[in-house]
Amino acid sequence: MADQSELDAKILDDVADALIYSDRSGTIMRWNRASTTLFGFSADEALGQNLDLIIPEHLRAAHWKGFEAALATGAMKLAGKPTLTRALHKSGRKLYIEMTFALVRDAGGAVAMARDVTERVERERAAKAAQTS
Repeated sequence: MADQSELDAKILDDVADALIYSDRSGTIMRWNRASTTLFGFSADEALGQNLDLIIPEHLRAAHWKGFEAALATGAMKLAGKPTLTRALHKSGRKLYIEMTFALVRDAGGAVAMARDVTERVERERAAKAAQTS
């Protein structure tokens, strides 16, 4: 039987959603296989990089304002609530993703789980556009 840390690592790597952990400075410290599938960056490419790697430029100021506030207060407005946002794929393509966030208090960082909802959002927008035309 694997020890607990090996089991934890296997679980995190095998979940279907992207899991990203960053330290207080916004440096990516954990990047699972689903993150590679979603964003296109391998773990080797993402680990040690800043979260700006996957945040579209027009959203960075708002992201960092919320990130800093959450770390300073120990509370997140969006904690546990799925949030629709945009992200960058390695190819430069913008994705619609649904994310949930949590602070990791003892380690002093933040974790996010993400899934690609681009097809769903585009389908909903096309249906809405068809209704209004």
